[in-house]
Amino acid sequence: MHLISRGDTAALEKLIERHQTLVLGTVARMLGSNSEVDDIAQQVFVRVWKSAGRYVPRAKFTTWLLKITRNLVFNELRRSKRHAHVPMQMEPEAGDIPIKDEAVQTPDASLLEAELQQAIESAITELPDSQRMAVVLRRYEDLSYEQIAEVLDLSVPAVKSLLFRARTELRVRLAAYLKG
Repeated sequence: MHLISRGDTAALEKLIERHQTLVLGTVARMLGSNSEVDDIAQQVFVRVWKSAGRYVPRAKFTTWLLKITRNLVFNELRRSKRHAHVPMQMEPEAGDIPIKDEAVQTPDASLLEAELQQAIESAITELPDSQRMAVVLRRYEDLSYEQIAEVLDLSVPAVKSLLFRARTELRVRLAAYLKG
């Protein structure tokens, strides 16, 4: 960040390469809209560039980066509340695509698995913004309760409560799938 504050674009490029997957993944899971994901992610790194001179390492860099991401995502969610949007279908990364199907599933089982995954993604998308952000940070980014608390500006007990409410809501929405 010190190099970036002095205008070192190579340092900024290295920082973007290192953290773009985290930012893009978080934004995509929160917004569910392919058209804004790249724009919001780009805005995150523009803010990093502009704020580099004021950056003080009080916590992990990724926590600070996710706070910027959270603020921009929540702003976008508030702005777009008036407009209905269709959840984005996440394209699998190269590492997620099996080269060989080792657990040969029947077409029915494969279809049920895809349906369950879609139901989970849809249920997460329908959560309130703060609950959804907490679930995304915990489930997809594997952040600790303490890290999530820092990102969301909440206490650890508040994060645990937020996640409890989110999980309870997800159980209700996915009850049909959980019975079988």
